[in-house]
Amino acid sequence: MVGGSIMLTFCVWLGLDQIVVGIAITLAGEGITSVLQGAEFGSSYPRLGAPTTTAIPLLDRIPVLGPSLFDQPLLVYLGFAFAVLLFWMFRSTNIGLNLRAAGEKPEALDAAGISVIATRSWAVLSTGALAGLGGAYLSIVGAGVFTPFMTQGQGYMAIVIAMLCRGRPLWIVIASLLFGISLSIATALQLAGINISNDLVTMLPFIAIILSLIAFGRRSYLPPALCIPYVRGAR
Repeated sequence: MVGGSIMLTFCVWLGLDQIVVGIAITLAGEGITSVLQGAEFGSSYPRLGAPTTTAIPLLDRIPVLGPSLFDQPLLVYLGFAFAVLLFWMFRSTNIGLNLRAAGEKPEALDAAGISVIATRSWAVLSTGALAGLGGAYLSIVGAGVFTPFMTQGQGYMAIVIAMLCRGRPLWIVIASLLFGISLSIATALQLAGINISNDLVTMLPFIAIILSLIAFGRRSYLPPALCIPYVRGAR
């Protein structure tokens, strides 16, 4: 949420380059959290405890997929609910239409009498909150402990997945599950006693991303006005 507020101030309101500001936020966030963690806990990594899971009756009994998808903490179900909500919002509401226009044709949105700055402001704050929720899941639910640099570049992977899925929420969920499987397979092979280098395990999701870009890169999509500050009346 803090990162979203910074992006809102510097990029949406002041019109600074979003790529530069985004990289600065990423580097500063990683450095600050690492320093604070070291100052507070030193070399110890206190566990937060095992998360409480909620099983969905009957569905959790499906072989293989059941325990993986339907016996999870509430935060996981909340993520799926958000994806469905965004799918409906983008397809069936004026809010979704305004959001798409703010990234694709902001001048058309302005001509319709709707503030581009306000629309982008709410979008940045909302996505910042969702990113914070994802970070909370990694430390509280996923790992049960906070460690510096624990995201391991997964935010950049999320951007590529959104590009390849052309911003469609449900397709993004499916693609994210597939990339998550690539991480789980490598970990499972290590636990099974198969000798695999840790470096290779770390590389697997990025290799999958590169192969996906090679195979489907021409189908990727980014809004034309993305990262371009909107100045009313400018041509």
